[in-house]
Amino acid sequence: MKPLAALLLALLAPGAASAATLAGRLDPLIESAHRSAHFDGIALVGTGDGIVYARAIGEEAPGVPMRLDSVWRLASLTKQITALLVMQEVAAGRIALDSPVSRYWPAWPSPYARQITIRMLLKHMSGLADPEDSPKDAQGIPAFYRAQGAQASPMRSAAGYCARRPRAVPGTGYHYNNCDYLVLGAILQIVTGRAYGDLVQQRLAAPLGLERFGLFPPAHPDSPATVPGYDAGGRPGPRLNLGAYGAAGGLYGTPEDIWRIDRALMMGSLLDPAASTEMWRGDPSIGMTALGAWSYTVALSGCAAPIGLVERRGAIGGIQIRNFFAPSAGTAIILLTNRAAVDFGEIWQAKGLSYDILSAALCPPATAPDP
Repeated sequence: MKPLAALLLALLAPGAASAATLAGRLDPLIESAHRSAHFDGIALVGTGDGIVYARAIGEEAPGVPMRLDSVWRLASLTKQITALLVMQEVAAGRIALDSPVSRYWPAWPSPYARQITIRMLLKHMSGLADPEDSPKDAQGIPAFYRAQGAQASPMRSAAGYCARRPRAVPGTGYHYNNCDYLVLGAILQIVTGRAYGDLVQQRLAAPLGLERFGLFPPAHPDSPATVPGYDAGGRPGPRLNLGAYGAAGGLYGTPEDIWRIDRALMMGSLLDPAASTEMWRGDPSIGMTALGAWSYTVALSGCAAPIGLVERRGAIGGIQIRNFFAPSAGTAIILLTNRAAVDFGEIWQAKGLSYDILSAALCPPATAPDP
């Protein structure tokens, strides 16, 4: 695979004028966010088959400039990948969204194994125990994410902690919870006969040429080294066992890897249109939650009509990620920062950093008519 900088040169050459126009709109926003909102990170825009804008700004660590091709913890972007793998199984007829977990994992010890469906897990409506409720240490970190050795195994957690003492009756409400996706990762392993990390390699990394994309192992959670995160006070983020997050938050990769996956999703090479439509169906009763992401229509500044967006966000140990793509436009906007202090804002409020960048990227100014 070409380094991202070289790839950009190759991709941008044919459309330098449009790329320059986009840079003229986005550069001031990125530079202002760096100066006033602590944004050290990456902004990337891809459309069609190419990356049309990429900017690295600030530092990865003191004295280390931010790089476009560095490896990042992908945090809860992992859930978007897990949902994709589940929907591939749905499309193949091996998993049904409204069947209970017990159909695929008869030995799962949850008292609600026959009531919790695959769709409930994907939409965070299972009522399962939440790792955030495990005892916290002096830094406020739940013990679940400090576990080491066999205790950190995602499969063990799915069968153990996640199956104990449900916090609510299934289907009665939305509650964001990593256990939902840890259980989905276990189901994928049972149904396919392949470990979650192997599925990621077989179905994504290999076909898309993602050479530095993978899953942190619980026994070696610091390998590979990734961009470090910093908390809201500018201190290094807490040490976590990144392997314990498994199918809920344990993947790593580069910004270009995220773009390649987004592009493949929009092109339909990873999932058929019917399955994609189901995956991206936002539920207004629970904040437009879809399967593994949020999906909604929004009026952006400068766009002639509202545009449909799929959004996936992630945060872990000071790292923050926003992954947006507009399937109808074939365009993805990817933002990564290693500063917890950055406020991206909320798109529905029609203001803030994400809103401004999306408007600049997806709503180009009208061109004047030829004289």
